[in-house]
Amino acid sequence: MGKQDEGLRSSRLVFYKEDIERIEKVLGQFLKSANAKCGLLVDKDGHLVTKQGESSSYDMDTISALVAGSFAATKQMAKLLGEDEFSVMFHQGKKDNIQLSLVGDRTILAIIFDERTTLGMVRLYAGQVSSKLSTLFDEIATRKVEAEAISKEFGQAAKSKLDDVFGS
Repeated sequence: MGKQDEGLRSSRLVFYKEDIERIEKVLGQFLKSANAKCGLLVDKDGHLVTKQGESSSYDMDTISALVAGSFAATKQMAKLLGEDEFSVMFHQGKKDNIQLSLVGDRTILAIIFDERTTLGMVRLYAGQVSSKLSTLFDEIATRKVEAEAISKEFGQAAKSKLDDVFGS
């Protein structure tokens, strides 16, 4: 396996069902605390990881792609201003607003909210949920490294057994 393959594999986000359930629980608690309508977790490539809350009237795939694109464009703007990137963005509409927050280095939390709450409440709780999600992602990444080590050992043992069976 080449260096490029290794880099690609290590940069992928891999979540199991249990991971998504834990993420959704954190997002659900956040939505109740902040009184926001919907929370999306999007990877930087624009793929929706998961969502919680009122989302039936939104095209989630398009919103996810646009969230990632918006963050990518803003990152370039930040560089022009001498920053690495901006970690929070806010867009205000007539009835709905959206705040985008960077979580770790590969995901974006998009929070859709209306007049039922305030930007201050959303920002307060978004900071807390971002911290919780970052900790959760660190746990997942650690598990991933352990799982890769186990799978490598398993692969070597399986190859050895096959060699025994086929007399190689």
